[in-house]
Amino acid sequence: MTAHIENLDIPAGMEITGELPDGAEKVLTPKALELIVELNRKFNGDRLERLEARKERQAQIAAGADLDFLPETAEIRNDPSWQVAPPAPGLEDRRVEMTGPTYKKMTINALNSGAKVWLADQEDANTPEWGSVIGGQVNLLDSLNREIDFTSPEGKSYTLAPDEELPTIVVRPRGWHMPEKHILVDGEETSGSLVDFALYFATAGQLQIEKGKGPYFYLPKMESHLEARLWNQVFDHAEDSFDLARGTIRATVLIETYPAAFEMEEILYELREHSSGLNAGRWDYIFSVIKNFRARGSDFLLPDRSDVTMTVPFMRAYTELLVHTCHKRGAHAIGGMSAFVPSKDPDENEAAFNKVREDKSREAGKGFDGSWVAHPGMVALCKEVFTETLGDNANQIENKRDDVSVSAAELLDVKSTPGSMTEKGLRTNVSVGIQYLRAWLEGNGAVAINGLMEDAATAEISRSQVWQWMDAGVELDTGVTVTADFVRQVVTEEVAKLPGEESDWKDATDTFLSVAVADEYVDFLTLPAYARMP
Repeated sequence: MTAHIENLDIPAGMEITGELPDGAEKVLTPKALELIVELNRKFNGDRLERLEARKERQAQIAAGADLDFLPETAEIRNDPSWQVAPPAPGLEDRRVEMTGPTYKKMTINALNSGAKVWLADQEDANTPEWGSVIGGQVNLLDSLNREIDFTSPEGKSYTLAPDEELPTIVVRPRGWHMPEKHILVDGEETSGSLVDFALYFATAGQLQIEKGKGPYFYLPKMESHLEARLWNQVFDHAEDSFDLARGTIRATVLIETYPAAFEMEEILYELREHSSGLNAGRWDYIFSVIKNFRARGSDFLLPDRSDVTMTVPFMRAYTELLVHTCHKRGAHAIGGMSAFVPSKDPDENEAAFNKVREDKSREAGKGFDGSWVAHPGMVALCKEVFTETLGDNANQIENKRDDVSVSAAELLDVKSTPGSMTEKGLRTNVSVGIQYLRAWLEGNGAVAINGLMEDAATAEISRSQVWQWMDAGVELDTGVTVTADFVRQVVTEEVAKLPGEESDWKDATDTFLSVAVADEYVDFLTLPAYARMP
């Protein structure tokens, strides 16, 4: 049965403009809606100020300033006494974490995957399509109530395994930059972050508490410890509103922006009562490098995306600093997502599994406590690899990595990245970017393309690299210079290779071109794409 807005108890000052999907009334409860109003009235102004601060720092970087560790917070970094809260129930052992969107089938598959944690993604693997925003929350609530099932068009039935076999749910809300245009408070669009947080915390999150765990979150796209402070204030307010002990809410922060890499300790410090560690968000990190230093010349030009591995100097420095920082403060360090998915081709499948094993073995050896995979078929391999290092231990936080000493110069050493800028790489960026955008605009945020699970982060790399190469006038390996006209030519040629009619790809192509060859760089691809969504 479809819910109706007139049946909801909507607080004064709130307007909901989207049609309600099935089950919406389960999560659009009076407490949840009131919390959305409270949080937006109290914190949305601060959120917008933080976004303005990002623009100011970006202007400074464009003018020649480099990122560095903050002198004004040196006391926090130099104080050996503080630690984050001990691991929360259900988050002690995180050796393998399954990531994926909150669609019904994916919810069941992820929960049945054998992972220790499921990152229930309302962000990069999802889309902000209204039905997905609310439907995902309904699926999370139904899964905790064990009221979820799914039957495919082919008749295959999907049901949940017993509770004791299910992973701990950790929800990733949208980043601070994303609005929610279907919910207005006092006539203004709300924060997608605060909407996602409030809906989960006030409904399914309370069930998690009853089951002996708690409302746990992954916080994306932050660029400073002041943005982490804002989240901490949100958590304090929510706990106080629901008469919960401080630290009931826990959050793992994705270090996936270049500025945040220079403020890891400060981010842990701001969230220390609520902290569950940091994650190396590798794909968004590569995007952020291009985004922040796009106009700084050849020292920050990256080669083909496939060449930017975790072992190149600037990526290795960032991940080793993350492990050292987390373990110094008693926090989990979680490795990056492996985008490989199983293939029906035996040779391709073997190659994919070998790459995942190599990636996870490196992370376990470097001190990470666990890592992400994007497909249930990779869970057992990741668990096996980390168990080879961890054994029966829940984590390796005691491995302090005191051998690590990373300088700002090492974090900024993009120019030492080996690799080439090729026409094949450009064409791959164009093709993958357009294929992903079509799926995204149709409401699907996680798409397997060419044997890799693509999400918004990898699409951001694709379009940003095209823009940067065009802006810098890069000469490719074929001798062609990247110009706006050449990019348009490549777009036409690559779309012609895709199945279906050219008109099928028009919205995705137009969206891609609007950011890939724009005069001014657009901060987030998802913002203009969201504007195209109803």
